[in-house]
Amino acid sequence: MNEIQAISKVLSPNDTGETGAHQAGMLIPKKGEILSFFPKLGIENKNPRSELDFYDETGKIWTFTFIYYNNKFFEGTRNEYRLTGMTSFIRKYGLKAGDTIILSRDSDGKMLIKQSSVAKGSTSGSVLKLGSSWKVVRI
Repeated sequence: MNEIQAISKVLSPNDTGETGAHQAGMLIPKKGEILSFFPKLGIENKNPRSELDFYDETGKIWTFTFIYYNNKFFEGTRNEYRLTGMTSFIRKYGLKAGDTIILSRDSDGKMLIKQSSVAKGSTSGSVLKLGSSWKVVRI
């Protein structure tokens, strides 16, 4: 299987903080191709995580945390993956529900992040819909 090089997500009101609810980052689907974009996290430890550095179009580094809330295996109830620590990025670019973020890797493995605002126009390229607001992008 080829490694996924780019994924996108249409932001929800929860992702952008528009609902006022406290969310621990964007929910990542547990199955399918989207999860394979991120590093593998095991269930041996409670809530394993990996810090990921993404570069925006200006070259600024944004550090997000990919976390597996797995306390279901430690007498809890949660069993979900999330990408957290994105609030500053979302606010800096004034992103709202309906806007899109694109996470990608260049040929050297450097992780990149881009945003596309509904007001600014949509992202070009062929997109494979996966039945959620997450998509695999062919760039």
